Amino acid sequence: MASVDPVKKKGVDAVFQDRLSRVAQDTEVLLDRLLGSRPIDGELARPTRLLEAMRYASLGGGKRLRPFLVVESATLFHVSRPSSLLVGAAVECVHCYSLAHDDLPAMDNDDLRRGRPTTHKAFDEATAILAGDGLLTLAFDILSRPETHPDAAVRLELVSALARSAGFGGMVGGQMLDLAAEGRFDALPPKLRDQDVKTLQAMKTGALLRFACVAGSILGKADQVQRAAFERYGSALGEAFQIADDLLDVEGDPATVGKATGKDAAAHKATLVGVLGPAAARRRLESLVIDAQAALNNFGSDADVLKAAARFVATRRT
Repeated sequence: MASVDPVKKKGVDAVFQDRLSRVAQDTEVLLDRLLGSRPIDGELARPTRLLEAMRYASLGGGKRLRPFLVVESATLFHVSRPSSLLVGAAVECVHCYSLAHDDLPAMDNDDLRRGRPTTHKAFDEATAILAGDGLLTLAFDILSRPETHPDAAVRLELVSALARSAGFGGMVGGQMLDLAAEGRFDALPPKLRDQDVKTLQAMKTGALLRFACVAGSILGKADQVQRAAFERYGSALGEAFQIADDLLDVEGDPATVGKATGKDAAAHKATLVGVLGPAAARRRLESLVIDAQAALNNFGSDADVLKAAARFVATRRT
C-alpha cells in the first residue's frame, strides 16, 4: 500500500505552523541554556544584570522565523537538527540584539516591543546597549563551536557570511541608510527612488533573513546551483517581509502588532509603501511571494513548507 505524504494529508499551511511552533519552542530552550548563569570556558563571570537584560531581549517572544528558515532549509540537505538549531540560535541572537539597539532613543525611540516594554525601558539605555553587544558576540561564539558543525571550514563560512550580513555592508549599514533617509544628517531628508529604498531594506532587514535561508545550504555543503536557489528565495522573502512590515505600520492595530504603528510616516522613514503607495506595494508583495516560491521548484514537494513560509510572511498580521 502506497504511503501518504504527511504534509499533503495534514495541509501545507498546518504543517508550516506546526514546524514554526516547534522550532520556536526548541530555540527558546536552547537560548535559555546558552544564556545560563554559569560561565563557560574562557569566561570569568556573567554579570547578573547584563545576563537578565540579554535574556529579556531574547527570550519569551517572537515567532522565531529566522531559526525556522535555517532549520527548514537545512532539512533539505539532511543536516542534523541540533546543528541547524545552533545556527538558528546564533541568527536569533543577532536579530534580538538589533531590536534592542533599534529601539533606543538614539535610533527609533520605541517604548514597546512584542507587547511589552523595550529593553531600555525595562532596564536602562546603557544596559540595553551592552545586552545587544553581548548577544551579537554570543552569536559568533555559537557559530565557532565544534558542535555547530564538525567541519571547521563550514563554521568559518558561516561566521563570514553572518558577519557580512549583519555588518556595515548589511544590516548595520542599512540602519545607517535608514537614519540618513530620515534626514538625521542633513537639513532635509533626501529624495529616494524606489531602487534606493530597495537597497536600504535589502540591507537593513533582508540581509539577515537571506543569511537564515542560505545557512542551511552552507551547513549541508550544497552545490552552487542549490545555493543560488536559496539566495534567490532569501532575497525575495526578505523584501516581502519588509513590505508586509511597512503595510502593518500603515494599517495594523498596535494591540495586535505588539508595537506602535504609524511611526514610519511621522519619522519620514523610507519605505516602498511610501514610494509606491499601498496598492502597488501589495502587488509587489504578491510578485515577491511568487518569485520566492519559484526559486525552490527544483526541490519538489520537499520545499512545500518553505513555500508556505513565503506566503505567511506576506499575510502576517503581527
